Amino acid sequence: MYGHSRIRPILFLLLVLAMAMASALPAEAVRLKDIASFGGVRTNGLVGYGLVVGLPGTGDKSSSQFTIQSMANMLESMGVKVDRAALKPKNVAAVMVTVKMPASARPGSRLDATISSVGDATSLVGGVLLMTPLKGVDGGVYALCQGPLAVGGFSAAGEAATATKNVTTVGRIPGGAVVERGVPFSFNDQADISIQLAVEDFSTAKQVADSVNRSIGGQYAHAQDASSIKLAIPPQYQGNIVALMASLENLEVQPDSRAKVVVDEKTGTVVLGSNVSLSRVAVSHGNLNVVVSEQPQVSQPGAFAQGQTVVTPATGIGVREEQRRLVLMAGASIQELVDGLNAIGATPRDLISILRTMKSAGALHADLEVL
Repeated sequence: MYGHSRIRPILFLLLVLAMAMASALPAEAVRLKDIASFGGVRTNGLVGYGLVVGLPGTGDKSSSQFTIQSMANMLESMGVKVDRAALKPKNVAAVMVTVKMPASARPGSRLDATISSVGDATSLVGGVLLMTPLKGVDGGVYALCQGPLAVGGFSAAGEAATATKNVTTVGRIPGGAVVERGVPFSFNDQADISIQLAVEDFSTAKQVADSVNRSIGGQYAHAQDASSIKLAIPPQYQGNIVALMASLENLEVQPDSRAKVVVDEKTGTVVLGSNVSLSRVAVSHGNLNVVVSEQPQVSQPGAFAQGQTVVTPATGIGVREEQRRLVLMAGASIQELVDGLNAIGATPRDLISILRTMKSAGALHADLEVL
């Protein structure tokens, strides 16, 4: 038991130490497209309400009145007069259809659609989505979707047992949505473009602006704040912004960020950034374990004795206090911090407590984020 409890902290600290050694190397350059997004290049969400038919008895129950109402409305729109009270929707499921349409989508483009059950259907396996109009936030219809569903799972049930793999109430239709109307937007007609960084950092924003200006050969990019750069389109690229963005998105930059320590208390995971440093500080960490166990003893009289069986309580108390040395830690790198924590035999749970205490003492120079 004690052997396993010691191996786990050692493996964890070795992993953190390997990360520290890797982070001690100079920051590697990354492409601009991997840390930023560009204005005008975005997706638009589309949503629609529809019906999935052809289910083998796994559809909505009779309690789903909106499914019965939708079936009746659909049949009446096709000229079929129905009695709503007689409709049984066990082969039909009401669903929501969602699609992400990029700004570059044009009429005739095909998009993948996700279909999710909104009623009490147990499975969408084998179903077919009827034609469903997909609307944007402005209420306009931009695409139509229909076709058989692809569900990555199965569900089977009997009288006393059920078997289910993955989620059977969500499916996809690859290329099932056909764009009927594109977003009125022309990318090449823009006078300027906004470059939005994934992180907020003034050093990175200025570095990106300088790199873009060197690539173009003029002062066209200006950092607006810590995460956005405004790029005026040079005269030679006006009307041909695609060629400009193709050359800029592969620019290499070295992103910088604030020193940060991220702690996930649910799993005991601790991640330290490469810029984490600490002031001179002495750390001692130990645990006091008190174990109370009850082991009652049974007193049984002899075969012909005139006595009674009684239970005698017996309590055992064990106290174990770990003796940890006072360790002096100081340094400007994460490797020295890990070496110091490793010297006192800290486990992942101990690391969380130690880092919190060091942050409160003002010795840990990094943002401490607890998930």
